[in-house]
Amino acid sequence: MRKRDVNITNDVTEADDVRPVLNDDWFEEADAYQGAKLVRRGRPKSDNPKQPVTLRLDRDLVDWFKSTGDGWQTRMNEQLRKAAGI
Repeated sequence: MRKRDVNITNDVTEADDVRPVLNDDWFEEADAYQGAKLVRRGRPKSDNPKQPVTLRLDRDLVDWFKSTGDGWQTRMNEQLRKAAGI
């Protein structure tokens, strides 16, 4: 074997010796499968999902809602529902 081939072989062997530690953290991060299907993580699907829309509003109105901080779109939705009597 050439010297170059020995170096390649040693690199592969050393990399193969590195194994993950199979602790609780590893299993929490691992992908979960049911049969061949990957089980998706995250928030479950909503029974009443929001409908994305494009809506043209006055700039000062949007700026005002944005100035109220995070969750401004939810507050805008609540105000629209209140105005519609829903």
